[in-house]
Amino acid sequence: MRTFLLGLTVSSALCFAADTRFEISIPPAVHSGPLTGRVYVMISHTNDREPRLQVGRLGIPFFGRDVENLAAGGSALIDASDLGSPVVSLSGIAPGEYWVQGFVNVYSEFHRSDGHVVWMHDDRWEGQHWTRSPGNYYSAPQKTGLDSAKGYSLKLICDQTIPPIDIPADTEFVKRIKFQSPLLTKFWGRPIYLGATILLPRDYAKSTASYPVLYEQGHFSLAAPLRFDTDKDLQAQWARDEFPRMMVVTMQHPNPYFDDSYVVNSVNVGPYGDAVMQELIPEIEKRYRAIRQPWARILSGGSTGGWESMALQVFHPDFFGGTWSYCPDSLDFSDVEGIDIYHDGNAFYKEYEWRKVPTVNSREINGQIRQTQEERNRYELVSGTHGRSSEQLDIWSAVFGPVGEDGYFEPLWNKKTGVMNPKVADYWKTNYDLRYYLEKNWYSLGPKLIDKIHVYVGDADNFFLNNASHKLQDWMKTTKDPHYEGLFVYGAVKGHCYTGPVSSADRLKEMAQLILSKMPSDSVAGWWK
Repeated sequence: MRTFLLGLTVSSALCFAADTRFEISIPPAVHSGPLTGRVYVMISHTNDREPRLQVGRLGIPFFGRDVENLAAGGSALIDASDLGSPVVSLSGIAPGEYWVQGFVNVYSEFHRSDGHVVWMHDDRWEGQHWTRSPGNYYSAPQKTGLDSAKGYSLKLICDQTIPPIDIPADTEFVKRIKFQSPLLTKFWGRPIYLGATILLPRDYAKSTASYPVLYEQGHFSLAAPLRFDTDKDLQAQWARDEFPRMMVVTMQHPNPYFDDSYVVNSVNVGPYGDAVMQELIPEIEKRYRAIRQPWARILSGGSTGGWESMALQVFHPDFFGGTWSYCPDSLDFSDVEGIDIYHDGNAFYKEYEWRKVPTVNSREINGQIRQTQEERNRYELVSGTHGRSSEQLDIWSAVFGPVGEDGYFEPLWNKKTGVMNPKVADYWKTNYDLRYYLEKNWYSLGPKLIDKIHVYVGDADNFFLNNASHKLQDWMKTTKDPHYEGLFVYGAVKGHCYTGPVSSADRLKEMAQLILSKMPSDSVAGWWK
């Protein structure tokens, strides 16, 4: 008898070594009621950082199992039958001395407005990082010997609770807001919050002027926009009289799937497009003196934020005045980190007449393979089933895909086998493939996008995101009525995330020049002397 795990053949004798297990429990004094969530064990050679903080795409081995209504004081088992990453099974851990740590990721029950009931991790304003999310439990790291050939049974008591996030204090230049979203709370059936961090121009408090706004997109962060707190050049430029006075805003919109919503409406994630456009941006522009005109609203962002900045510009061409999209997630779904969702039959390999070649998920800039798609998917599956990994591939499926029968998203591919679902691929294309959307709607969109699209990406992007950018550029070169090619800049031998050859301060001046060129002639540019 043989057992198959994600395409890897492992003998049952190795996978199910006698009495090779961890018992993970939470004392009743720490958590008194039944618990639904996911338990883990992490195994590391070192304890310079706690093992839980060493988990990652290229991190230490960890193993997980879902638990449902675990009784107070009860134990959950993780044994050699549970899937792990990057080591598939506990039986694959070589004999030796290791630091081990238990962990519990707590799920909450969501009664969504579409009638589905799902169990997800409720973000605690940390941005869906389950290894450091407030309210999750962990054990103290302990050093022990492990030898699956001899067997072992170890108890890990998760009696430590991660404390609440420490919100940075506001300063003269940096302010923060947070509020409950009516639209998203209605969809999820639990309180859901939106927020923003605002970088104000020099002398904002002493002036009555209104200012253009750069809406900078990206992963959840409470830090100052544009790394203002640490960018000494930007700080120096910001204080100069001749530097353009602008506001820069980053937005916080974590959700039960990820640290970021992709700012579009989604049947799985919720109406985040409406929430950002109808609730968050109006709240920002009400509280702070923004010029509420399309020519004065500029977009930028990198990676996830690169896709968002392009999507906001394309889906709302009359609201925003231009986008600078850096290393954007796939703008054409014929290349999604190496996967052609329209033609590949399997996400884990390319199939030729006599050969199957593993699909590479990420690379170093010299071309060396960093991780295959099978490895990346296994890491996400160990992090969380039903797309609850809080990782990149799962959020794409959640945002871009349809709802499954169980209330979680219907996956584009099977995360164990890699087999693709063409019907789901068609759903992705119809609703969220930006190149396809532009092609389908160019007659009405084209005139509104002239001078507004700027894309920067490294030609050795670690996740192959340059390929989809090239595909968009190739299509834009063919546009007619109007013909508009956009601006595409590729950094030679540059990885993820290339933003071009200029500094943040110089890029802001470049954006200000575009704003000035679009500003009505009867307006006064008091924001740039």
